[in-house]
Amino acid sequence: MTKRLLSFAVVAALLCSRAALAQFPVVDAVADKVIQKYQQSSCEQLWAEKTAQQGRPKPQREQEAVQMLRANAQMRAAFIDRVAAPVANKMFECGMMP
Repeated sequence: MTKRLLSFAVVAALLCSRAALAQFPVVDAVADKVIQKYQQSSCEQLWAEKTAQQGRPKPQREQEAVQMLRANAQMRAAFIDRVAAPVANKMFECGMMP
């Protein structure tokens, strides 16, 4: 019974997170792009990019996207829910976080 309840809770959570993303198709597209970047990049590429970007301003489109996420808490939550696990896993694999 407990396994059944846990399975139901997981499915319900996944459906809710997908419903939240459906409200923000732009966030869905950006999240897909971010996830794809991390999945397709090697650790060396990610380290090089991180090093190269230190001290440089972000591109205009990226600044606008960040501003949009700061202004809308629901949109930000949907984005973070979508990208957190894949990005964190890749960063962990690459030694970019403890």
